[in-house]
Amino acid sequence: QVQLVESGGGLVEAGGSLRLSCSASGSIFSINRMGWYRQAPGKQRELVAVFSHSGSINYADSVTGRFTISRDNAKRTVYLQMNNLKPEDTAVYYCYADLVDSSYFRNDYWGHGTQVTVSS
Repeated sequence: QVQLVESGGGLVEAGGSLRLSCSASGSIFSINRMGWYRQAPGKQRELVAVFSHSGSINYADSVTGRFTISRDNAKRTVYLQMNNLKPEDTAVYYCYADLVDSSYFRNDYWGHGTQVTVSS
């Protein structure tokens, strides 16, 4: 069974920084894409930053220049360094992975989410 486990959310003042981590575990054959989405109250879930299998990165325009995604392939872990946080970054941040399991089934997986709150 595949699991995505996030950590690192919390409460921070505007202008501050937080670092999120997400590790994938279980019967995984390969990971195609992995990264972060977020959902603010009353809004749809949106992409924040995602790695493709080739290593290219897709960032949301709203976070470009402030957020940096990185990964450790050996640990199947992605990180999201969030700097210069703004109140509008307040949301539940979800780890996402598009992967192939050990039975060679490809599917999307989501973590449970971690709350990020930025006070003004």
